[in-house]
Amino acid sequence: MAATPRPLSRSLRRNLVNPAALGYLAVVAAVGTWVGLDTLLVEQTDGSFAGVWLFLVTAPTSLLFAALPGSLPLAGVAVGALVQALALGAAYRWARGRTARRTAGAGA
Repeated sequence: MAATPRPLSRSLRRNLVNPAALGYLAVVAAVGTWVGLDTLLVEQTDGSFAGVWLFLVTAPTSLLFAALPGSLPLAGVAVGALVQALALGAAYRWARGRTARRTAGAGA
């Protein structure tokens, strides 16, 4: 039986709304909160490397934006988080589909 094509918005939503993608986005949000609090509340005599963690958590996609001028590196963090969450969500759905087929085949 041929699969019917899904709209892009439905596929994106299915890949973003699962435990793997949401957990990853929660980690990125926690690191972003930590970096923001470190920037605003901690008085430092030297610079802080806390901002580097945002790039490390959203790597490798965000590292493509790191050398761009202005606020584009921060946009790279957002794009990197979205791309990584989509990839994790797709991998999660793929793995869940394989285990569901395996258990369905074993029960027959």
